[in-house]
Amino acid sequence: MTEVTGTVDFRVGKETYKTWYKVVGDLTSGIRPLVTLHGGPGMSHVYMQSHAEIFTKYNIPVVFYDQLGTGRSTHITDKGADFWTPELFIDELNNLLADLGIKDDFDLLGHSWGGMLAADYASAQQRPGLRRLVIANAAPSLNLWEQSMHHWLNKFPGDFREMLRRHERDGTTSSKEYQRGMKEFYNKHTCQVIPWPAELDQSFADMDENPTVYTTMFGTSEFNLTGSLITWDVTDRLDRISCPTLVCNGHEEGAQDFVVEPFIEKIPKVKWVKFKKTHIPFYEDKEYYFETIGAFLMPT
Repeated sequence: MTEVTGTVDFRVGKETYKTWYKVVGDLTSGIRPLVTLHGGPGMSHVYMQSHAEIFTKYNIPVVFYDQLGTGRSTHITDKGADFWTPELFIDELNNLLADLGIKDDFDLLGHSWGGMLAADYASAQQRPGLRRLVIANAAPSLNLWEQSMHHWLNKFPGDFREMLRRHERDGTTSSKEYQRGMKEFYNKHTCQVIPWPAELDQSFADMDENPTVYTTMFGTSEFNLTGSLITWDVTDRLDRISCPTLVCNGHEEGAQDFVVEPFIEKIPKVKWVKFKKTHIPFYEDKEYYFETIGAFLMPT
């Protein structure tokens, strides 16, 4: 398997940062590449690495990268909410596409926050080079996501909910009790493969190492959204997404059916697929997931 890693310069104002990337496969092969957008915001690409399966099975080159502020890309801790915006990450994506020479012909797959970013990217304006779009386990508005997460949280015992909220009020979310509680919630509604794959643990560890992006854009947790994305909503422009789009979700996750419904109703050329279990189907329903993605990217 051919792998190439590197960095590209990403200029923001007077500052120049580094975006780290990895390409699995050959971008000069003539086969349209798949670009992946990881979740978070602030997780690293590591948990997405199983998408190299797309190259192994279908010979489609796959591009991974760490978004600014996490993983092997430049870490920044001295910027506020006016810096950490969806527009920043859209600019970073466009910069990477141009540097790799694929801006005129590529497919895009975003998972979780990456799916939100993908929906924002595709609906903000026409993207002639974007051929096919996959929005995986994501929401078209943060308000819908928060409603969904509270729905699942309310199914836990009252003392459990109060424990989480107490730590969030007191600013003690680094405590072992809170961390154990969040892991219990995540085991039910984020990934039901127990123990978690090492790659997923690593991406969470990368976010914990530098939580700037997550806390600035989201807030303390999925249940306490206080960040700059609190009013983020692209529902009213989803009809502008002109390329064929695959939307997928799971049964017990944040992207419940009512959350993804605007995608299904408003995107003109849309297909909806539902996977087993929760939020990370490429671990929980791996075979069917990659067959579905491959069939969508390579229609007969």
